[in-house]
Amino acid sequence: MKFKFNPLLTGLGAAGTLLLLPALALAADEKPKLDTGDTAWMLTSTALVLMMTIPGLALFYGGMVRKKNVLATVMQSFAITCLISVLWLIVGYSLAFTSGSTIIGGLSRIFLRGLTLDGVHDLAKTIPETVFLCFQLTFAIITPALIAGAFAERMKFSAMMWFMALWSLIVYAPIAHWVWGGGFLGDWGVLDFAGGTVVHINAGVAGLICALVMGKRKGFGTENLAPFNLVYAVIGASLLWVGWFGFNAGSAVGASGNAGMAMAVTQFATAAAALSWMFAEWATRGKPSVLGIISGAVAGLVAITPASGYVNPMGSLVIGIVAGLVCFWGATSLKKAMGYDDSLDAFGVHGLGGFVGAILTGVFAIEAIGGDGKKGLIDGNPGQVLTQLWGSLVCIAWCAIATFIILKVVDALIGLRVTSEEEVEGLDINLHGETVH
Repeated sequence: MKFKFNPLLTGLGAAGTLLLLPALALAADEKPKLDTGDTAWMLTSTALVLMMTIPGLALFYGGMVRKKNVLATVMQSFAITCLISVLWLIVGYSLAFTSGSTIIGGLSRIFLRGLTLDGVHDLAKTIPETVFLCFQLTFAIITPALIAGAFAERMKFSAMMWFMALWSLIVYAPIAHWVWGGGFLGDWGVLDFAGGTVVHINAGVAGLICALVMGKRKGFGTENLAPFNLVYAVIGASLLWVGWFGFNAGSAVGASGNAGMAMAVTQFATAAAALSWMFAEWATRGKPSVLGIISGAVAGLVAITPASGYVNPMGSLVIGIVAGLVCFWGATSLKKAMGYDDSLDAFGVHGLGGFVGAILTGVFAIEAIGGDGKKGLIDGNPGQVLTQLWGSLVCIAWCAIATFIILKVVDALIGLRVTSEEEVEGLDINLHGETVH
Protein backbone atom coordinates (compact mmCIF):
# COMPACT_ATOMS: atom_id res chain seq x y z
CA MET A 1 0.00 0.00 0.00
CA LYS A 2 1.30 3.45 -0.92
CA PHE A 3 0.70 6.63 1.09
CA LYS A 4 0.90 10.13 -0.28
CA PHE A 5 2.46 13.02 1.63
CA ASN A 6 0.03 14.38 4.20
CA PRO A 7 0.81 17.65 5.99
CA LEU A 8 -1.22 16.50 8.97
CA LEU A 9 1.24 13.70 9.68
CA THR A 10 4.24 16.02 9.79
CA GLY A 11 2.70 17.89 12.72
CA LEU A 12 1.81 14.78 14.71
CA GLY A 13 5.18 13.17 15.05
CA ALA A 14 5.95 9.45 15.00
CA ALA A 15 3.49 8.54 17.77
CA GLY A 16 0.60 10.37 16.12
CA THR A 17 1.45 8.83 12.79
CA LEU A 18 1.34 5.34 14.25
CA LEU A 19 -2.03 6.04 15.81
CA LEU A 20 -3.50 7.21 12.51
CA LEU A 21 -2.08 4.45 10.29
CA PRO A 22 -4.90 1.91 10.88
CA ALA A 23 -7.57 4.49 10.01
CA LEU A 24 -5.65 5.60 6.92
CA ALA A 25 -5.21 2.03 5.75
CA LEU A 26 -8.93 1.40 6.20
CA ALA A 27 -9.80 4.51 4.18
CA ALA A 28 -7.40 3.55 1.41
CA ASP A 29 -8.97 0.10 1.16
CA GLU A 30 -12.53 1.37 1.35
CA LYS A 31 -14.67 0.02 -1.48
CA PRO A 32 -18.41 -0.21 -2.07
CA LYS A 33 -19.64 -3.06 0.07
CA LEU A 34 -21.62 -5.69 -1.81
CA ASP A 35 -24.73 -6.86 0.01
CA THR A 36 -25.54 -10.54 -0.37
CA GLY A 37 -29.24 -10.02 0.28
CA ASP A 38 -29.53 -7.31 -2.34
CA THR A 39 -27.49 -9.38 -4.78
CA ALA A 40 -29.64 -12.47 -4.27
CA TRP A 41 -32.83 -10.48 -4.81
CA MET A 42 -31.48 -8.85 -7.97
CA LEU A 43 -30.34 -12.19 -9.38
CA THR A 44 -33.88 -13.45 -8.78
CA SER A 45 -35.44 -10.33 -10.29
CA THR A 46 -33.28 -10.64 -13.39
CA ALA A 47 -34.47 -14.20 -13.94
CA LEU A 48 -38.09 -13.14 -13.38
CA VAL A 49 -37.89 -10.34 -15.95
CA LEU A 50 -36.23 -12.59 -18.51
CA MET A 51 -39.08 -15.05 -17.94
CA MET A 52 -41.48 -12.29 -18.94
CA THR A 53 -40.20 -12.41 -22.53
CA ILE A 54 -39.35 -16.08 -22.80
CA PRO A 55 -41.67 -17.82 -22.29
CA GLY A 56 -44.19 -15.22 -21.00
CA LEU A 57 -44.58 -12.79 -23.89
CA ALA A 58 -43.89 -15.52 -26.43
CA LEU A 59 -46.89 -17.52 -25.18
CA PHE A 60 -49.07 -14.44 -24.67
CA TYR A 61 -48.54 -13.24 -28.23
CA GLY A 62 -48.34 -16.73 -29.72
CA GLY A 63 -51.73 -17.65 -28.33
CA MET A 64 -53.37 -14.57 -29.83
CA VAL A 65 -52.37 -15.02 -33.47
CA ARG A 66 -53.77 -17.55 -35.93
CA LYS A 67 -52.45 -21.11 -35.98
CA LYS A 68 -50.50 -20.61 -39.20
CA ASN A 69 -48.43 -17.85 -37.55
CA VAL A 70 -47.88 -19.13 -34.02
CA LEU A 71 -44.33 -20.40 -34.54
CA ALA A 72 -43.27 -17.22 -36.32
CA THR A 73 -44.63 -15.19 -33.40
CA VAL A 74 -42.89 -17.11 -30.62
CA MET A 75 -39.74 -17.12 -32.77
CA GLN A 76 -39.75 -13.33 -32.72
CA SER A 77 -39.59 -13.18 -28.92
CA PHE A 78 -36.85 -15.81 -28.78
CA ALA A 79 -34.74 -14.30 -31.55
CA ILE A 80 -35.07 -10.79 -30.11
CA THR A 81 -33.82 -12.11 -26.76
CA CYS A 82 -30.70 -13.46 -28.44
CA LEU A 83 -30.11 -10.43 -30.67
CA ILE A 84 -30.46 -7.78 -27.98
CA SER A 85 -28.27 -9.75 -25.57
CA VAL A 86 -25.36 -9.62 -28.01
CA LEU A 87 -25.93 -5.96 -28.88
CA TRP A 88 -26.09 -5.09 -25.16
CA LEU A 89 -22.67 -6.67 -24.67
CA ILE A 90 -21.18 -4.88 -27.67
CA VAL A 91 -22.45 -1.34 -27.15
CA GLY A 92 -26.03 -1.08 -25.87
CA TYR A 93 -25.22 -1.09 -22.15
CA SER A 94 -22.47 1.45 -22.62
CA LEU A 95 -24.73 3.83 -24.56
CA ALA A 96 -27.47 3.60 -21.94
CA PHE A 97 -25.66 3.49 -18.61
CA THR A 98 -22.24 5.09 -18.80
CA SER A 99 -21.42 8.75 -18.41
CA GLY A 100 -21.19 10.67 -21.63
CA SER A 101 -23.55 13.55 -22.21
CA THR A 102 -27.13 14.17 -21.15
CA ILE A 103 -28.18 12.83 -24.58
CA ILE A 104 -26.28 9.56 -24.84
CA GLY A 105 -23.82 7.54 -22.80
CA GLY A 106 -20.18 7.00 -23.65
CA LEU A 107 -18.17 4.02 -24.86
CA SER A 108 -16.31 3.18 -21.66
CA ARG A 109 -18.10 -0.18 -21.42
CA ILE A 110 -18.02 -1.11 -25.12
CA PHE A 111 -17.67 -4.91 -25.32
CA LEU A 112 -18.04 -4.67 -21.51
CA ARG A 113 -14.39 -3.80 -21.15
CA GLY A 114 -13.27 -2.91 -17.65
CA LEU A 115 -15.89 -5.12 -16.02
CA THR A 116 -14.65 -6.80 -12.81
CA LEU A 117 -16.03 -9.29 -10.33
CA ASP A 118 -16.49 -6.78 -7.53
CA GLY A 119 -17.09 -3.63 -9.56
CA VAL A 120 -20.34 -1.71 -9.04
CA HIS A 121 -22.38 0.86 -10.94
CA ASP A 122 -23.18 4.21 -9.33
CA LEU A 123 -26.91 3.41 -9.61
CA ALA A 124 -26.55 0.12 -7.74
CA LYS A 125 -23.70 0.22 -5.24
CA THR A 126 -24.66 -2.88 -3.22
CA ILE A 127 -24.72 -5.38 -6.09
CA PRO A 128 -22.08 -6.39 -8.66
CA GLU A 129 -22.19 -4.42 -11.91
CA THR A 130 -22.54 -7.74 -13.72
CA VAL A 131 -25.91 -8.24 -12.03
CA PHE A 132 -26.99 -4.66 -12.69
CA LEU A 133 -26.17 -4.85 -16.39
CA CYS A 134 -27.98 -8.19 -16.75
CA PHE A 135 -31.04 -6.81 -14.96
CA GLN A 136 -31.10 -3.83 -17.30
CA LEU A 137 -30.55 -6.16 -20.26
CA THR A 138 -33.85 -7.89 -19.54
CA PHE A 139 -35.62 -4.52 -19.92
CA ALA A 140 -33.78 -3.87 -23.17
CA ILE A 141 -34.99 -7.28 -24.39
CA ILE A 142 -38.68 -7.03 -23.57
CA THR A 143 -39.15 -3.51 -24.94
CA PRO A 144 -38.59 -4.33 -28.64
CA ALA A 145 -40.28 -7.71 -28.14
CA LEU A 146 -43.46 -5.87 -27.14
CA ILE A 147 -43.43 -3.92 -30.43
CA ALA A 148 -43.75 -7.17 -32.37
CA GLY A 149 -47.36 -7.49 -31.25
CA ALA A 150 -48.31 -4.53 -33.44
CA PHE A 151 -47.05 -6.01 -36.72
CA ALA A 152 -47.72 -9.68 -35.94
CA GLU A 153 -48.57 -11.94 -38.90
CA ARG A 154 -47.08 -9.76 -41.65
CA MET A 155 -43.44 -8.65 -41.19
CA LYS A 156 -40.54 -10.53 -42.78
CA PHE A 157 -38.24 -12.17 -40.25
CA SER A 158 -35.13 -10.59 -41.81
CA ALA A 159 -36.74 -7.15 -41.68
CA MET A 160 -37.76 -7.72 -38.08
CA MET A 161 -34.18 -8.52 -37.08
CA TRP A 162 -32.74 -5.44 -38.78
CA PHE A 163 -35.47 -3.20 -37.40
CA MET A 164 -35.05 -4.44 -33.82
CA ALA A 165 -31.26 -4.09 -33.92
CA LEU A 166 -31.40 -0.51 -35.17
CA TRP A 167 -34.31 0.44 -32.93
CA SER A 168 -32.63 -0.82 -29.77
CA LEU A 169 -29.55 1.33 -30.39
CA ILE A 170 -31.20 4.43 -31.86
CA VAL A 171 -34.36 4.60 -29.74
CA TYR A 172 -34.18 2.42 -26.64
CA ALA A 173 -30.61 3.11 -25.50
CA PRO A 174 -30.88 6.93 -25.71
CA ILE A 175 -34.26 7.06 -23.95
CA ALA A 176 -33.02 4.72 -21.20
CA HIS A 177 -30.07 7.08 -20.78
CA TRP A 178 -32.30 10.18 -20.74
CA VAL A 179 -34.44 8.81 -17.90
CA TRP A 180 -32.20 6.46 -15.92
CA GLY A 181 -28.60 6.81 -17.05
CA GLY A 182 -27.85 10.42 -16.19
CA GLY A 183 -29.67 12.09 -19.05
CA PHE A 184 -31.70 15.29 -19.27
CA LEU A 185 -35.12 13.79 -18.45
CA GLY A 186 -33.80 12.50 -15.16
CA ASP A 187 -32.34 15.96 -14.52
CA TRP A 188 -35.77 17.46 -15.18
CA GLY A 189 -37.19 15.28 -12.43
CA VAL A 190 -39.18 12.87 -14.60
CA LEU A 191 -40.27 9.90 -12.46
CA ASP A 192 -40.18 6.45 -14.03
CA PHE A 193 -39.49 3.84 -11.41
CA ALA A 194 -39.49 0.73 -13.59
CA GLY A 195 -40.13 1.67 -17.21
CA GLY A 196 -43.52 3.21 -17.92
CA THR A 197 -41.86 5.68 -20.27
CA VAL A 198 -38.64 3.89 -21.19
CA VAL A 199 -40.34 0.55 -21.88
CA HIS A 200 -44.08 0.88 -22.40
CA ILE A 201 -44.71 4.28 -23.97
CA ASN A 202 -41.63 3.63 -26.07
CA ALA A 203 -42.81 0.20 -27.27
CA GLY A 204 -46.43 1.27 -27.68
CA VAL A 205 -45.65 4.30 -29.84
CA ALA A 206 -43.21 2.30 -31.94
CA GLY A 207 -45.91 -0.35 -32.36
CA LEU A 208 -48.41 2.25 -33.57
CA ILE A 209 -45.95 3.60 -36.14
CA CYS A 210 -45.25 0.04 -37.33
CA ALA A 211 -48.97 -0.66 -37.72
CA LEU A 212 -49.52 2.57 -39.66
CA VAL A 213 -46.50 2.14 -41.95
CA MET A 214 -47.10 -1.55 -42.70
CA GLY A 215 -50.85 -1.34 -43.17
CA LYS A 216 -53.50 -3.88 -42.29
CA ARG A 217 -53.33 -7.64 -42.42
CA LYS A 218 -55.06 -9.28 -45.34
CA GLY A 219 -58.64 -9.97 -44.32
CA PHE A 220 -58.64 -7.41 -41.51
CA GLY A 221 -62.24 -6.44 -40.91
CA THR A 222 -63.64 -9.07 -43.28
CA GLU A 223 -62.22 -12.39 -42.08
CA ASN A 224 -62.14 -14.14 -38.73
CA LEU A 225 -58.76 -13.32 -37.17
CA ALA A 226 -59.59 -14.96 -33.84
CA PRO A 227 -56.77 -16.15 -31.54
CA PHE A 228 -55.36 -19.62 -32.12
CA ASN A 229 -55.16 -20.72 -28.49
CA LEU A 230 -56.32 -18.56 -25.59
CA VAL A 231 -54.96 -21.06 -23.08
CA TYR A 232 -51.46 -20.19 -24.33
CA ALA A 233 -52.34 -16.51 -23.95
CA VAL A 234 -53.60 -17.00 -20.38
CA ILE A 235 -50.43 -18.89 -19.42
CA GLY A 236 -48.36 -16.14 -21.02
CA ALA A 237 -50.26 -13.40 -19.20
CA SER A 238 -49.86 -15.28 -15.92
CA LEU A 239 -46.11 -15.54 -16.43
CA LEU A 240 -46.02 -11.83 -17.20
CA TRP A 241 -47.87 -11.08 -13.96
CA VAL A 242 -45.50 -13.18 -11.85
CA GLY A 243 -42.42 -11.91 -13.68
CA TRP A 244 -43.53 -8.32 -13.21
CA PHE A 245 -42.66 -8.51 -9.53
CA GLY A 246 -39.05 -8.73 -10.67
CA PHE A 247 -39.70 -5.88 -13.09
CA ASN A 248 -41.13 -3.47 -10.49
CA ALA A 249 -39.88 -4.68 -7.11
CA GLY A 250 -36.49 -5.41 -8.69
CA SER A 251 -36.23 -1.79 -9.76
CA ALA A 252 -35.67 -0.91 -6.10
CA VAL A 253 -32.24 -2.45 -6.78
CA GLY A 254 -32.21 -4.15 -3.41
CA ALA A 255 -34.12 -6.20 -0.87
CA SER A 256 -35.76 -3.24 0.85
CA GLY A 257 -39.00 -1.68 1.99
CA ASN A 258 -39.25 0.04 -1.39
CA ALA A 259 -39.19 -3.35 -3.08
CA GLY A 260 -41.93 -4.61 -0.76
CA MET A 261 -44.17 -1.62 -1.46
CA ALA A 262 -43.53 -1.91 -5.20
CA MET A 263 -44.59 -5.55 -5.08
CA ALA A 264 -47.77 -4.74 -3.15
CA VAL A 265 -48.93 -1.91 -5.41
CA THR A 266 -48.18 -4.00 -8.49
CA GLN A 267 -50.54 -6.70 -7.30
CA PHE A 268 -53.37 -4.32 -6.46
CA ALA A 269 -53.18 -2.27 -9.66
CA THR A 270 -53.10 -5.39 -11.83
CA ALA A 271 -56.15 -6.92 -10.19
CA ALA A 272 -58.06 -3.63 -10.35
CA ALA A 273 -57.31 -3.11 -14.03
CA ALA A 274 -58.29 -6.67 -14.93
CA LEU A 275 -61.62 -6.19 -13.21
CA SER A 276 -62.31 -2.75 -14.66
CA TRP A 277 -61.61 -4.00 -18.22
CA MET A 278 -63.76 -7.07 -17.56
CA PHE A 279 -66.72 -5.08 -16.23
CA ALA A 280 -66.44 -2.51 -19.03
CA GLU A 281 -66.54 -5.27 -21.61
CA TRP A 282 -69.35 -7.05 -19.79
CA ALA A 283 -71.42 -3.87 -19.72
CA THR A 284 -70.84 -2.93 -23.35
CA ARG A 285 -70.63 -6.33 -25.07
CA GLY A 286 -72.75 -8.56 -22.89
CA LYS A 287 -70.08 -11.07 -21.83
CA PRO A 288 -66.77 -10.94 -19.95
CA SER A 289 -64.14 -12.55 -22.20
CA VAL A 290 -60.99 -14.39 -21.23
CA LEU A 291 -59.00 -12.26 -23.67
CA GLY A 292 -60.46 -9.16 -22.01
CA ILE A 293 -59.51 -9.96 -18.44
CA ILE A 294 -55.94 -10.94 -19.31
CA SER A 295 -55.55 -7.82 -21.46
CA GLY A 296 -56.82 -5.75 -18.53
CA ALA A 297 -54.31 -7.37 -16.21
CA VAL A 298 -51.44 -6.50 -18.55
CA ALA A 299 -52.78 -2.93 -18.81
CA GLY A 300 -52.64 -2.66 -15.02
CA LEU A 301 -49.11 -4.02 -14.92
CA VAL A 302 -48.07 -1.48 -17.52
CA ALA A 303 -49.70 1.50 -15.78
CA ILE A 304 -48.30 0.78 -12.31
CA THR A 305 -44.77 0.31 -13.66
CA PRO A 306 -43.65 3.98 -13.57
CA ALA A 307 -45.49 4.60 -10.29
CA SER A 308 -44.56 1.45 -8.39
CA GLY A 309 -41.80 3.05 -6.34
CA TYR A 310 -43.72 6.23 -5.54
CA VAL A 311 -47.34 5.43 -4.65
CA ASN A 312 -49.26 3.71 -1.86
CA PRO A 313 -51.87 0.94 -2.28
CA MET A 314 -54.82 3.33 -2.61
CA GLY A 315 -53.03 5.21 -5.36
CA SER A 316 -52.32 1.94 -7.14
CA LEU A 317 -55.99 0.96 -6.93
CA VAL A 318 -57.05 4.13 -8.74
CA ILE A 319 -54.26 3.77 -11.31
CA GLY A 320 -55.40 0.21 -12.04
CA ILE A 321 -59.06 1.12 -12.43
CA VAL A 322 -58.30 4.03 -14.76
CA ALA A 323 -55.82 2.00 -16.81
CA GLY A 324 -58.28 -0.83 -17.36
CA LEU A 325 -60.95 1.55 -18.65
CA VAL A 326 -58.65 3.65 -20.83
CA CYS A 327 -56.89 0.66 -22.38
CA PHE A 328 -60.21 -1.09 -23.07
CA TRP A 329 -61.32 2.05 -24.91
CA GLY A 330 -58.00 2.24 -26.75
CA ALA A 331 -58.03 -1.39 -27.88
CA THR A 332 -61.62 -1.21 -29.07
CA SER A 333 -63.14 2.20 -29.83
CA LEU A 334 -59.98 4.17 -30.60
CA LYS A 335 -58.50 1.47 -32.82
CA LYS A 336 -61.77 1.17 -34.72
CA ALA A 337 -62.12 4.94 -35.12
CA MET A 338 -58.57 5.38 -36.41
CA GLY A 339 -58.72 2.25 -38.58
CA TYR A 340 -55.21 0.93 -37.90
CA ASP A 341 -54.39 -2.75 -37.45
CA ASP A 342 -52.42 -3.08 -34.22
CA SER A 343 -52.60 -6.87 -34.27
CA LEU A 344 -52.17 -7.57 -30.57
CA ASP A 345 -52.86 -4.09 -29.17
CA ALA A 346 -49.31 -3.06 -28.41
CA PHE A 347 -50.31 0.60 -28.56
CA GLY A 348 -53.72 0.21 -26.94
CA VAL A 349 -52.28 -1.57 -23.91
CA HIS A 350 -48.65 -0.49 -23.63
CA GLY A 351 -48.71 2.95 -25.24
CA LEU A 352 -51.89 4.18 -23.56
CA GLY A 353 -51.28 2.24 -20.34
CA GLY A 354 -47.77 3.62 -20.06
CA PHE A 355 -48.99 7.17 -20.65
CA VAL A 356 -51.78 6.84 -18.06
CA GLY A 357 -49.30 5.46 -15.56
CA ALA A 358 -46.74 8.18 -16.24
CA ILE A 359 -49.24 10.99 -15.71
CA LEU A 360 -50.90 9.42 -12.66
CA THR A 361 -47.49 8.91 -11.11
CA GLY A 362 -47.37 12.68 -10.82
CA VAL A 363 -50.82 12.71 -9.24
CA PHE A 364 -50.30 9.98 -6.63
CA ALA A 365 -46.56 10.08 -5.87
CA ILE A 366 -45.88 10.34 -2.14
CA GLU A 367 -42.64 11.85 -0.89
CA ALA A 368 -42.48 9.53 2.12
CA ILE A 369 -42.44 6.50 -0.22
CA GLY A 370 -40.42 7.65 -3.19
CA GLY A 371 -38.62 10.77 -1.98
CA ASP A 372 -35.03 9.65 -1.57
CA GLY A 373 -33.77 12.92 -2.98
CA LYS A 374 -35.96 12.87 -6.08
CA LYS A 375 -36.01 16.32 -7.58
CA GLY A 376 -39.09 18.28 -6.53
CA LEU A 377 -41.04 15.24 -5.33
CA ILE A 378 -43.66 16.33 -2.78
CA ASP A 379 -47.16 15.07 -2.10
CA GLY A 380 -49.81 16.49 -4.42
CA ASN A 381 -47.41 18.51 -6.56
CA PRO A 382 -49.16 19.75 -9.75
CA GLY A 383 -45.78 20.62 -11.19
CA GLN A 384 -44.82 16.95 -11.16
CA VAL A 385 -47.79 16.14 -13.40
CA LEU A 386 -46.51 18.66 -15.95
CA THR A 387 -43.00 17.23 -15.65
CA GLN A 388 -44.39 13.76 -16.33
CA LEU A 389 -46.34 15.08 -19.31
CA TRP A 390 -43.35 16.82 -20.86
CA GLY A 391 -41.13 13.80 -20.32
CA SER A 392 -43.69 11.53 -21.97
CA LEU A 393 -44.13 13.87 -24.95
CA VAL A 394 -40.38 14.09 -25.53
CA CYS A 395 -40.11 10.30 -25.61
CA ILE A 396 -43.16 9.97 -27.85
CA ALA A 397 -41.75 12.47 -30.34
CA TRP A 398 -38.29 10.89 -30.57
CA CYS A 399 -39.65 7.36 -30.70
CA ALA A 400 -42.21 8.16 -33.42
CA ILE A 401 -39.78 10.02 -35.67
CA ALA A 402 -36.89 7.58 -35.29
CA THR A 403 -39.11 4.51 -35.65
CA PHE A 404 -40.63 5.87 -38.87
CA ILE A 405 -37.19 6.56 -40.35
CA ILE A 406 -35.83 3.13 -39.38
CA LEU A 407 -38.85 1.40 -40.93
CA LYS A 408 -38.47 3.34 -44.17
CA VAL A 409 -34.76 2.56 -44.40
CA VAL A 410 -35.30 -1.16 -43.79
CA ASP A 411 -38.17 -1.21 -46.27
CA ALA A 412 -36.03 0.45 -48.93
CA LEU A 413 -33.16 -1.99 -48.40
CA ILE A 414 -34.86 -5.37 -47.99
CA GLY A 415 -38.61 -4.78 -47.74
CA LEU A 416 -40.72 -4.99 -44.60
CA ARG A 417 -43.62 -7.20 -45.51
CA VAL A 418 -44.04 -10.78 -46.71
CA THR A 419 -45.80 -11.35 -50.02
CA SER A 420 -49.58 -11.65 -50.18
CA GLU A 421 -49.26 -15.36 -50.97
CA GLU A 422 -46.97 -15.96 -47.99
CA GLU A 423 -49.29 -14.03 -45.70
CA VAL A 424 -52.30 -16.07 -46.79
CA GLU A 425 -50.49 -19.40 -46.45
CA GLY A 426 -48.90 -18.42 -43.16
CA LEU A 427 -45.56 -17.20 -41.85
CA ASP A 428 -44.65 -20.45 -40.11
CA ILE A 429 -44.19 -22.52 -43.25
CA ASN A 430 -42.90 -19.71 -45.44
CA LEU A 431 -40.42 -18.06 -43.07
CA HIS A 432 -39.32 -21.01 -40.97
CA GLY A 433 -40.34 -24.16 -42.87
CA GLU A 434 -42.30 -25.51 -39.90
CA THR A 435 -45.92 -25.79 -38.85
CA VAL A 436 -48.00 -26.59 -35.79
CA HIS A 437 -50.12 -29.72 -36.20
